[in-house]
Amino acid sequence: MTRRRLVLRSLAASAAAIAAPPLLAQDDKSPITLLVGAASSMDATARLIADHLHQVLGRPVIVVSKLGAGGRLALGELKRAAPDGRTLMFSTSSLFAIYPNIYTKLDYDPVADFTPIGCVCWFDVGVATGPMTGAADMKQLLAWSKAKGKGAVYGDAPGAGSSSHFVGIATALATGIPWEAVHYKDSGVGVIDLSSGRLPTLITGTSPLVEMHKAGRIRIVAVSGEKRSPLVPEVPTLVETGINVTIQNSAAVYAPAKMPRELVDRLYTALMPMLGKPEFQEKMALWGMTPYPMNGLQLAASLADERKRFDGLVKASGYVPEAL
Repeated sequence: MTRRRLVLRSLAASAAAIAAPPLLAQDDKSPITLLVGAASSMDATARLIADHLHQVLGRPVIVVSKLGAGGRLALGELKRAAPDGRTLMFSTSSLFAIYPNIYTKLDYDPVADFTPIGCVCWFDVGVATGPMTGAADMKQLLAWSKAKGKGAVYGDAPGAGSSSHFVGIATALATGIPWEAVHYKDSGVGVIDLSSGRLPTLITGTSPLVEMHKAGRIRIVAVSGEKRSPLVPEVPTLVETGINVTIQNSAAVYAPAKMPRELVDRLYTALMPMLGKPEFQEKMALWGMTPYPMNGLQLAASLADERKRFDGLVKASGYVPEAL
């Protein structure tokens, strides 16, 4: 009887440890570093995550922006860190699903070198047109592009190899339009060229397009996600326009490789309640993001599927992988 009680008490204590993430901080008050390799909404979201984890875990969480090389600098620092929960990273799926297919040699393995903790949100890109085409919807934009022939270029931001670039490639393959890409590092420059009539089409994150869209200076004619964007719910997805293309990025928290399962579970349990907070959901909607909870195993499976899809798309498009 005594032994049974001890076993039950042990099981209860284990369940409580998982259900109450603050226990993670009881014997270690050292800061947690949350790396982020992109600016704008990714950096802002990382700071929301840091504030939430600080409140739940009772440990300081410091956001370190390490920009450069499309996020690879920050990812390299994560790879070199110890798997003790003191260094994490908030990153888009591009580094784990697109980059392995577009670079001939990466200094990391997207599977073996990292531990997925949990997915936070997803976001898509928008397809927009301006005064050069006069198109009011995707059907009219496709008709203009076909009539224009080789002059039917599209701009993509943040440039070659981005999800925006591949939305254009996939759309061209699916419809037979002769789109050629013009790469922009900055979506702001692309929006200016689009609204002034120097560029017929721009594909980039939906958020930078919204202000000009609502002002009537440009028109977002489609978004690339599985669902409509919360920023422009009146705009159809590419699938809804009859184009069988769906490309969206996830944004998630990652840790170094070989993170102990108990620590992964506790960090995931600490992270997830944030996604249900109305204030978090409201800010995500303003940035064109949608909360999207997945645990580490689900996230790993999703990334594997995404890598496979991009592998097929890269090969079908004839895109030549770049050397680093």
